[in-house]
Amino acid sequence: MSKLRIIKKYPNRRLYDTEVSRYITLIDVRALVMQRVAFQVIDTGNDADITRAILLQIMLEEESGGEPLFSASMLAQIIRFYGGTLQGLFARYLEESLDIFAQQQHQLHQAWGDTPFDAMSRLAQRNMQLWAEVQEEFLRAAGFDAAAQRRDDQAPQPGRRDADPEPKGLDKR
Repeated sequence: MSKLRIIKKYPNRRLYDTEVSRYITLIDVRALVMQRVAFQVIDTGNDADITRAILLQIMLEEESGGEPLFSASMLAQIIRFYGGTLQGLFARYLEESLDIFAQQQHQLHQAWGDTPFDAMSRLAQRNMQLWAEVQEEFLRAAGFDAAAQRRDDQAPQPGRRDADPEPKGLDKR
């Protein structure tokens, strides 16, 4: 099991990463999240664990820039669960749902590659290969030798620039 990385938040609101011995930004903390590094943020003023507050701050910055993940309606629904009898159940439900979603995403990534476009490209290549095999089987069943036909197609033909100027074995009369 990996060691928990400790990040300290000082009264001047700066974050200090104890593992690399330097001050870091929220962007650096986000990078740790993306790399799945286990960490904890401690407020040096009272030794309180403020990891959730820092993560919420990162989410707020993500939501305010670019394309938001949460709609206003969704956020309102989440807020309604606070203080209710189902708060704990809802929290577990969300956490387990996200875990399952992440597992499925990982499985799709393994099966498809980096992007759906990669998967579609491989699928198209495989379909072209299958189609060529079906055509070859059809031609063979119809009495045509597809391999011989390909050789004939590649041979020089009269009238083409790569053809011999005079056909061999023909009389000139």
